[in-house]
Amino acid sequence: MQAVQAGRVDASVGTAPTAVSGVFFQVAPRISPVAEKAPVPDILPLASLTPETPPGVFDAARTGKPEFVDRKGFGGIYNSHALETPASPYQVMAGTVISASLVTGLKSDLPGFVIAQVTQPVYDTVSGKHLLIPPGTRLLGQYDDQVAFGQSRALVVWKRLILPDGSSLEIDNLPATDTQGYAGLADSVDYHTWSLLKGVGLSTLLGLTAHSGQGESDSDLVRAFRDATRDAANQAGQRMVEKALNIRPSITVRPGWPVRVIVHKDLILKPYTGVAGHG
Repeated sequence: MQAVQAGRVDASVGTAPTAVSGVFFQVAPRISPVAEKAPVPDILPLASLTPETPPGVFDAARTGKPEFVDRKGFGGIYNSHALETPASPYQVMAGTVISASLVTGLKSDLPGFVIAQVTQPVYDTVSGKHLLIPPGTRLLGQYDDQVAFGQSRALVVWKRLILPDGSSLEIDNLPATDTQGYAGLADSVDYHTWSLLKGVGLSTLLGLTAHSGQGESDSDLVRAFRDATRDAANQAGQRMVEKALNIRPSITVRPGWPVRVIVHKDLILKPYTGVAGHG
């Protein structure tokens, strides 16, 4: 008996260091059945609450950026276009910046036209000796009324150039920029925040009114009428908020605002010999 007990003691002593040794893997304790059966929260209903991209807001994944990144090579080392020489010595070439200021203002609530006036003379690009666009030349343009949510700059393009002597040149949508070259014109923007706050406030008021007056002793008819009123109030509030969110920002640019015109296609004119206009 003593030999058997001694063998048992030796076996227990031999296994004790093994259990605490860092060489062997430690077996984690089993999770209790209660923890294994813990309910997993259902997140599927939350997917329906994901806001959709509102109209006018650009999604980077849908605007061709992946296609731009995945675009293959340029197909060779040589450019497909040959060297061009100026077609006329009286030419304003692409890259020229024309300084002007607005004669008429613009407001993006409705589409319309805008007029600007050149404030500095423009000479031919090659020699810089021939006056081609004198100060006082009028620019006739058009602005875009499709303003996206959060947009703060008005998109303006110029379509015609009218010199003081009455001669004119149709131009291909030359873009308008500010004095630093940023696309569009930015003066003041009205995001109609007050209209949105009014819609939210009225929606909240309708919801509180519908939930007031509840009691446990109400009859089924009264309870049904109250539920119908509450649902109607919620729907009315949601529609009011949606209408407020659909109001586009109003961009206003005042007369006299400085503007720059970027020439992106060569303009062929003739030397101006008349008197510069004075607006």
